[in-house]
Amino acid sequence: MTKNNYHIPVLSKEIIEYLKPKSNQNFIDATLGDGGHSLTILEKIKPDGQLLAIDLDQEAIKNASERLGKYKNRITFIQDNFINLETIVAKKKFFPINGILFDLGLSTAQLQSSRGFSFQSPGKLDMRFNEIANDQKTAYQIINQSRQDDLAKIFKDYGEIRNSRMLARKIIAQKKEIKNARDLTNLVKNLTPTRNENRYLAQVFQSLRIAVNNELKNLSQTLIDSAQLVHRQGRIAVISYHSLEDRIVKNFFRQESKDCLCPPEIPKCQCEHKASLKIITKKPIISTQKEIKNNSKSRSAKLRIAEKL
Repeated sequence: MTKNNYHIPVLSKEIIEYLKPKSNQNFIDATLGDGGHSLTILEKIKPDGQLLAIDLDQEAIKNASERLGKYKNRITFIQDNFINLETIVAKKKFFPINGILFDLGLSTAQLQSSRGFSFQSPGKLDMRFNEIANDQKTAYQIINQSRQDDLAKIFKDYGEIRNSRMLARKIIAQKKEIKNARDLTNLVKNLTPTRNENRYLAQVFQSLRIAVNNELKNLSQTLIDSAQLVHRQGRIAVISYHSLEDRIVKNFFRQESKDCLCPPEIPKCQCEHKASLKIITKKPIISTQKEIKNNSKSRSAKLRIAEKL
């Protein structure tokens, strides 16, 4: 990957403003990607601040390690799923942690890859972040091995597609003709009005990618772990790109900012839950029109921040 093809980090200025990295602090970039956010954080935590950089995508680790080569003494690269954050931190003895960043979007390299992440790609229907993971079904296998009802549920739950049953029925009926991402794109195009074509295609591909990588369940678990791992007054920052992710983050931050989770009809607290986080962003931070003009991928981005009590 050449320098000019690096993914432009979304909400980079706002990440620094709200995550507040300072000299010699330690941070985790749990979704390294092309390393754009890591680069700005490393500059802010110099001369001795350390960064733990995690990504499941082997190609992302390779590209980012080349880009961040001059920081090699202050950065540790880990190819793993952020669902294993607690284990990774313990193994590397990476303490204290002053902040953790999650940017849940796809990188330019992934969108341009041959793994079928984009409906504009002619690539194979893989969609695994780690393409050598033998314990994961590919998108192709999900399409070819799922029952109609199960496939419809994937489209409804993970893509919020209204006509999910019809879509699943059409795909099952023509699955022998679907060999790659382009085949799926062409089939779906015939099912939707032209004016809604790109949005519908994005929903279909999103739902399959989430199913392949178990993204929503993994996000829910890693937020729990992050709240336990981050140091007092440390911050957790999450950039999400669709309502399913944003809802998980919003609800988790809201829950962990309360001292009691008992239903209103219970007069005395029985859950003994104690607030562990303070919500910093009452409403999500979104991109400015200037950023959207310069980087169209930032259009749907929402940033939420919470601080450890």
